[in-house]
Amino acid sequence: MRRFELNQSIPLDARGASIALGNFDGVHLGHQAVIGAAAQAGEARGLALGAAVFTPHPRRVLQPDAPAFQLQTPNQRARSLEALGVEAQYVIGFDGALQQLNARQFVEQVVVAHIGARHVSVGADFRFGRARAGNVEALAALGEEFGFGVTAVAPLGRGEKYSSSAIRAAIALGDLSKANAELGRPWAIEGKVERGFQRGRGFGFATANVGLGDYVRPRLGIYAVRVGLGEVQHGGVASIGVNPTVGALPAPILEAHIFDFDADIYGQNIEVELIGFLRAEAKFETAELMVRQIAEDVAAARELLSPP
Repeated sequence: MRRFELNQSIPLDARGASIALGNFDGVHLGHQAVIGAAAQAGEARGLALGAAVFTPHPRRVLQPDAPAFQLQTPNQRARSLEALGVEAQYVIGFDGALQQLNARQFVEQVVVAHIGARHVSVGADFRFGRARAGNVEALAALGEEFGFGVTAVAPLGRGEKYSSSAIRAAIALGDLSKANAELGRPWAIEGKVERGFQRGRGFGFATANVGLGDYVRPRLGIYAVRVGLGEVQHGGVASIGVNPTVGALPAPILEAHIFDFDADIYGQNIEVELIGFLRAEAKFETAELMVRQIAEDVAAARELLSPP
């Protein structure tokens, strides 16, 4: 998948695509429907499939002091888009200048002049332009004027629509069944393995530690996980928390114990998929009690991860 930014000149062979337009944080099932609609429109017209995404997320610019909330890193989002057949990603840098464009200016300068889109697919509740004044009706009218088609995809979901907000709320509650079902895949935290206090190794359970960065904060506790190292996945158990028994940390981190694995992976990037919530974080009276509980957590995670 090719990647283009607003300050780049887009070559002719990357212009004229059918694009899905949005934040696509998480690339959940609702987003996938929008991308599918762009793909369908592109196939009917012989157009390539593209995705135009905002980076950083507009909320980070409009509410700079908001708590961490993102479901994916930009790299994870790009891989998710590519897996859906997206051939080109158009990165729209969201800043003060873009924020001041009205709906017409946004379409004229970004969608038409920069990307050269021939078709645009969005969610039915998509808003754009200064003060979010533009809606799908305005986009359709501008499409007629500038010569591109528009598809607005109705919300999907059972009872409530699939949304990044609902998935964040589920993750905060430790409800991985709901979050992963609406994402269409396990929610995953990606990051570089950091060198910690190495206390886990002393207890017989070495861990790979990863900071949470801008990710939405999950419920603190113990999870069954799959850890991706390159193209290989390993089962494991992970703690997300502040480690209160052996000295509380200043902020929660992810500590993943990878089953049957003893290689040095400090400094490497890993992706940890959260498969199931096992229990809440707890403070133990002694280290021995904690080690006994970790052994039980390992057994529970192995069972949950075992094929049916």
